[in-house]
Amino acid sequence: MDLVIGPLDLSAHVDEALAIQAVAFGLGPDEVSVRRQIVLRHMTYPGARALGAKEGGNLVGFVYGMPNDRTHWWSTVVEPYLRANHHDHWLDDSFVITELHVHPAHQSRGIGRTLITTITDGAAEPRTILSAIDTESPARALYRSLGYQDLARQVLFPSAPKPYAVMGAPLPLLRR
Repeated sequence: MDLVIGPLDLSAHVDEALAIQAVAFGLGPDEVSVRRQIVLRHMTYPGARALGAKEGGNLVGFVYGMPNDRTHWWSTVVEPYLRANHHDHWLDDSFVITELHVHPAHQSRGIGRTLITTITDGAAEPRTILSAIDTESPARALYRSLGYQDLARQVLFPSAPKPYAVMGAPLPLLRR
């Protein structure tokens, strides 16, 4: 089937997107419900945008992000960790990849790479930041291949069971 990547009205497709995230992360209904409200709120922020990957008309992956704002919850959590590593300036003039998920049945086909490079290609900011679970994983390997570097590790988010790493890269991302 043909893969089509393009703009996604994430507010209208939030349940489809979160179903992918739930499978990819092993989330239960309560966590999905909480994340649904977060996604809907994020999509009201200035500059927030999303892309979807569809195959045969079905959503198989998505990414969304926005220009960073130091007053947003994520920034307030990661800022002390970044400051401790002399990287808190990365919170300024950066585009945050808020979520990037590809259904496990469609991973390892370049979909995540295309989603993240396409959304950052449209960013006005000179750099991009994100957080990822702080373990060696295919996701972290992908981010490194695009030029992301660890800015802070062992970042603890309230109620998250595992620590995260904050990663950053100059734009445009590396092409390999």
